[in-house]
Amino acid sequence: MRRHRRAKIVATVGPASNSPEMLKRLFMAGVDTFRLNFSHGTHEDHAKVHAAIRALEAEVGRPIGILQDLQGPKIRVGTIRDGKITVKAGETIRFVLKGADGDKDSIPLPHPEIFAAAAPGHHLLIDDGRVRVEITGLSDDHIDAKVLFGGTISNRKGVNVPNTVLELSPLTAKDRTDLAFGLELGVDWVALSFVQKPGDLLEARGLVGDRAGLMSKIEKPAALERIDDIIRLSDAVMVARGDLGVEIPHEEVPGRQKELVRACRLAVKPVIVATQMLDSMVAAPTPTRAEASDVATAVYDGADAVMLSAESASGSYPVEAVEMMDRIIRSTEQHKLYRSIIDASAPGEEQTAPHAVAAAAAELAEVIHSTAIVAFTSSGTTAARIARKRPAVPILAITSDRAVSRRLSLLWGAHSVLSADIHTYEEMVERAINVGQLEGFVRPNESMVVVAGIPFAQAGTTNNLRIIQVS
Repeated sequence: MRRHRRAKIVATVGPASNSPEMLKRLFMAGVDTFRLNFSHGTHEDHAKVHAAIRALEAEVGRPIGILQDLQGPKIRVGTIRDGKITVKAGETIRFVLKGADGDKDSIPLPHPEIFAAAAPGHHLLIDDGRVRVEITGLSDDHIDAKVLFGGTISNRKGVNVPNTVLELSPLTAKDRTDLAFGLELGVDWVALSFVQKPGDLLEARGLVGDRAGLMSKIEKPAALERIDDIIRLSDAVMVARGDLGVEIPHEEVPGRQKELVRACRLAVKPVIVATQMLDSMVAAPTPTRAEASDVATAVYDGADAVMLSAESASGSYPVEAVEMMDRIIRSTEQHKLYRSIIDASAPGEEQTAPHAVAAAAAELAEVIHSTAIVAFTSSGTTAARIARKRPAVPILAITSDRAVSRRLSLLWGAHSVLSADIHTYEEMVERAINVGQLEGFVRPNESMVVVAGIPFAQAGTTNNLRIIQVS
């Protein structure tokens, strides 16, 4: 089964999509990686979905990625008297650390890390920014603030602190339990929420090791200030535009998205663009034209994958949403301007032999009109280096590592195939031809460009380039 597009589709699993039958329909419609959102559902729920995906994988004979998305810390106000209060612009209100009555003079905010890090002039955003206040004064146990945008504050509403770096681990006790469970199941990716600084990834890496790819969700302004180091320490990145758009001005989000996609492409790391991509399809069978353009923009930017959230998790039209995403991607990639836009955003070359070989393979395949670039890869890096060039021909990534084959389902342009190790040059040529023909990438009298590392099956040795003419 071959996808006739380069960008991948990630779909969130939820009540609308967690049955084996619906998972199969979603995969057949175009899903490449399934996201398990651990903010919702029980371990038993996620275990059933994981098992169903692995059974589906065996049935269709194609690697399928599974992404575990950890909840992360949730900063919320406490209990409000009568359930809610209304505040107006210009009013002064007070947040208290403890002993609250839940009125305008004592809104409970049981998060000492905010009191430790906040300063006058910083803003607090309540309920996704529907209420915005500016801190005017504070002590160890209270914060005084002026209301900038009024509204209703009700029980347990979320609080964002965009100007403040909190001394808060991105891994809560719940996350650690969930992570251990997910790794035991065998998830392929772990997405880390609330990343603020590079050190947050070191803590997570110590727990994940090499058992899964570590993905940073970029949703905090502080992360943007250290983004190069965060990308370097990550295996992939998610542009979590929903939460990020709460904490930075809306007009900055599109530019930041382009910056992040380009930075990840430069660093040879997969990047997902996420949140509200086809949000209208939660309740309607078609998206708005603006949403279709939004998905196309991510594809033009060169994102490795685009993601569905509520559309596939709880919406009324999960299959239709995937089908629409697939159609938008294919239409965009076939547009006459797509190639020139992608080429114009290409990052500079890395001055290393492996990058040079991968870049040469991409250019050579286009010049001689090869039908595919075959990448023999033990860690996925060879395929990723080729994908960095966003070549006009597909990448057939052959690996002997099942975990790598599943992670490659997130990589732009890569069609991953699980195959036994090769040991000789002749075996490499024979395997490339056999797999290429079996997977529908090459026919007689056509050519493929093959990239490998010698010695074979040794990570990080992309050093060999060959043209194969199929007889």
